[in-house]
Amino acid sequence: MSDSQVTEAGSARGTGAVGRLLAFAGQRRVLTYIGCVLSATSMVVGFGPYICIWFAARDLIAVAPNWSAATDIAMYGWWALGFAVGSIVLYFAGLMCTHLAAFRCASNMRKRATEHLMQASLGYFDTRASGALRRVVDGCAAETEGLLAHKLPDTAGSIAMIAGMLVLFFVFDWRLGVACLVPVVVSLACMFYMMGGRGMDFMTRYMESLVKMNKTGTEYVRGIPVVKVFQQTIHSFRAFHDAIDEFTVLAQDYAVKWCQTPQALSLTFISAAAVFLVPVVVLVVPGETDVVNLAANFAFYAIFSAVIPTAMTRVMFMSEAFQSAADAVTRVEEALAAPVIKAPAVPKIPQDNGITFEDVSFTYEGADEPALNHVSFTVPAGSTVALVGPSGGGKTTAASLVPRFWDADSGCVAVGGVDVCQMDPHSLMDRVAFVFQANRLFSQSIFENVRAARPTATREEVLAALSAAQCDDVLAKLPDGIDTVYGAEGIHLSGGEVQRLMIARAILKDAPIVVLDEATAFADPENEIKIQAAFKRLAHGRDGIPRTVLMVAHRLSTVRAADKIVVLDHGRAVEQGTHDELVAAGGLYARMWADYERAVSWRISSAERGVE
Repeated sequence: MSDSQVTEAGSARGTGAVGRLLAFAGQRRVLTYIGCVLSATSMVVGFGPYICIWFAARDLIAVAPNWSAATDIAMYGWWALGFAVGSIVLYFAGLMCTHLAAFRCASNMRKRATEHLMQASLGYFDTRASGALRRVVDGCAAETEGLLAHKLPDTAGSIAMIAGMLVLFFVFDWRLGVACLVPVVVSLACMFYMMGGRGMDFMTRYMESLVKMNKTGTEYVRGIPVVKVFQQTIHSFRAFHDAIDEFTVLAQDYAVKWCQTPQALSLTFISAAAVFLVPVVVLVVPGETDVVNLAANFAFYAIFSAVIPTAMTRVMFMSEAFQSAADAVTRVEEALAAPVIKAPAVPKIPQDNGITFEDVSFTYEGADEPALNHVSFTVPAGSTVALVGPSGGGKTTAASLVPRFWDADSGCVAVGGVDVCQMDPHSLMDRVAFVFQANRLFSQSIFENVRAARPTATREEVLAALSAAQCDDVLAKLPDGIDTVYGAEGIHLSGGEVQRLMIARAILKDAPIVVLDEATAFADPENEIKIQAAFKRLAHGRDGIPRTVLMVAHRLSTVRAADKIVVLDHGRAVEQGTHDELVAAGGLYARMWADYERAVSWRISSAERGVE
């Protein structure tokens, strides 16, 4: 998304929902205006048949019972047909215009939201549920289509219809016009009551409830395998069930407690509009000098009153659509306001691939305590440094600051002597390869999954990376080898096997800096041995030159050979040194190592001997 697009969308926030939506339609916004004009014209032309009916009724009543004397009836009929056809053609043309604009608007909303999120820091997605983001990108854009394609032209038509009604109410007989105006006023008052302040508040809470249901539903579906294993179906369903209940109660309270009476009153009045004409006619007939003309006017107003329910219903749905669209565009704008990784005006080039943390502090949004508190350490180019410590000590946070998943609040994270914020983001990402604790494969072939690290890689290069990552046994058991589609026909892999594929992806990228975050977390002993072998290959690159490796680990056996170990506790670097130095120091690392040695010697024996 370009800066001009962001500015355009942002500047539109000061206008109403329609203006903010049309900012996404680009040049096609003019089609929306044309469509609304055509729709309004269609409604005005649609009054033609009613007027023709009035002329026909007037002529017939004037010559009654000599009906044959009314010679212009056929002409009125043809005129009515022409008006009806013209109204349909104009309305169809208007909808064509608004649909073209609506589709472009929804498409641009999706594209801009997606493009903007692609530039957002990866840390942003750690704090946002995927279901909620999907709802914003796809669901909110879809909601705006109905407004621009149908509701907006119908709104223009409704305004023209109401204006035309007011004119016609008083053109032929103002007394009967006032009678027809009574149900219109009552209906509008009921709508304003339903759609007023509390109505807008309801729509906001309604959309929030939909997002919550979507989020909890997505999380529940993804967790079904774990839920079934532990037989926690009822308890795990509670969050989703509560979200559904919350939405149900909200909708029922609004529909029954708030809208039931005014809605019933509105429908009663507009549906029985013709009834209000009867007492007026009864009152005015005794003093009326032209009873024939009054009868013709009564026939016209009785027939024309059928238009009132249509006009009022359109106004009602128009209000609902505007409320829904205003909430949708607000949510899309919130996504467009997500912080992005900003590129410096003049990017700097690192001198080497060493990493430096200099007095770095960082606090997650909404957290009371900092995740990192004045942390300083160095990772010399070509060396391996391990981050260890208790859970929640800040290990993963520190590793995440190197590729700018987040930006430090204070201090400096530098690569090759250059602050990462002063580097071009694409250049920085090209320098760093990742292997996360939790990885996810795409529903594509193994070949495409690995080649995602370098889309220009050849098949031979991908195979070489897989072999270096100890994945030969994985490919051997797959029905189509490297071309097997993951997830298709029940093809799934263990956590350790997926981890090796992720290492193959990192090997293929061949970046000078490697960040490993609990990469052996899901590995069994057999997989761990192969993953360790793959790490050695990854740490030396294809050219044999040692890479700069920053690894986060809980298994202390994997970090003994590290050039340096940094111990993080409560966001602070409390110890630094080699394995032997830290064990000799007798500090936190020494205690962790002692606990680890006791844990690896723990075993289950016979019932008589118990647990040792």
